[in-house]
Amino acid sequence: MKRGLIAATAVAGMLVGVAACGSGGEKAGADGFKGQKLTVWVMSGSNPAQWTEQVSAQFKKKTGATVEFKVQQWNGIQQKLSTALSEETPPDVVEIGNTQTAAYAQTGALAELGDLKKEIGADWNEAFNKSSLVDGKQYALPWFAGNRVVMYNKKIWAEAGLKGIPKTRNELFKAFDTIKKKTDAEPLYLPGQNWYFFDGLTLGTGADLVKRQGGKWVSNLGDPKVAKAMDIYKQYQAFSTAPKNKDEATPQQGEVFAKGRTGAVIAMGYEAATALKANPGMKKDIGFFTIPGETADKPEGVFLGGSNFAVAGMGKKQELAKEFLKVALSKKNDRQMVKESGWTPKSPDLADAGKENPAVAAAAPAAEKSGGTTPLIPQWAAVENLPNPIKSYMTAVLGGKSPADAAKDIESEINARLAKQ
Repeated sequence: MKRGLIAATAVAGMLVGVAACGSGGEKAGADGFKGQKLTVWVMSGSNPAQWTEQVSAQFKKKTGATVEFKVQQWNGIQQKLSTALSEETPPDVVEIGNTQTAAYAQTGALAELGDLKKEIGADWNEAFNKSSLVDGKQYALPWFAGNRVVMYNKKIWAEAGLKGIPKTRNELFKAFDTIKKKTDAEPLYLPGQNWYFFDGLTLGTGADLVKRQGGKWVSNLGDPKVAKAMDIYKQYQAFSTAPKNKDEATPQQGEVFAKGRTGAVIAMGYEAATALKANPGMKKDIGFFTIPGETADKPEGVFLGGSNFAVAGMGKKQELAKEFLKVALSKKNDRQMVKESGWTPKSPDLADAGKENPAVAAAAPAAEKSGGTTPLIPQWAAVENLPNPIKSYMTAVLGGKSPADAAKDIESEINARLAKQ
């Protein structure tokens, strides 16, 4: 039976207790999975080609079942996923953003995975696993996480006569200015709504986008420290001609970078693959470095973004879904994710895998010294629903409105979303 489109935080009434009845009728055992098909929802850009190929092959060899990866788009995903998880035949395994997991777990939409975590993730870094926990219970398993770096075009930097890597924000801005003056390239491609980069800048000022007040969560966009972060973002964006009302996926900034006349983008490590798919010939021209901060000893603040894998509470193939997670999150396949996509290793014995990917090395200093995330609370997922009010705030400030006035314009909307249970 189909259900209407609903917000993530409004699913509770429909999903209480569904995890307990999700796996009825499933046949397990040595040959019990043979011939079955498992449906896994992944987000666009998340599952790299080699990782997907080897996980699919290993899963089939182990269980006799096949896996179908269905790629989803980030825009509107929360409403779409909320609907899918409330249906009688939901996707068996879903990728969920690490800032959104708590909202789905609170509704009962996800199966508990505590025993599986003990079996395959005993040595995972707790910082990675934190977003999978709700009230101390394991409702998802961490798949990957990482943070943004500067991905730059070595050829353009050479054209501008630039040597060495900027160690401070001012040095970076001077490099962008030199590219602008000495080449016909755009120094930086930065759309006005790259809000995860903005959130990192906010964390770097010591503030956050929400705060606790009177026993509830409310907007913190009026904080002068948030305004300072937006001013820094505005300085970055001044070097770019990218639209002020679009994000980094509209269009994919990796594809813009691939055209060869962009000096740099603020990117996740996996975006290099997007660029190389569009322009394989520029492989030798792509470089990475840590986003420098105000001083050389502390990188710019960064948002530690990533995704978790969860099993649908109403899924009929929960045991098979767990077998998939054992394969997908094995040491071998976690190592492949680090090597292929540039994610930060989530256990100590995977650290060497990052040496084969320069984006990992560039991301590590900021992750260690300046990394953070949005509040890991169920209410936060509603803030990210479209239309995202923080993106509206960013566009308004870039368009000339003061940070204080732009904050006032959207605070009531953010507060209303945070008040949803």
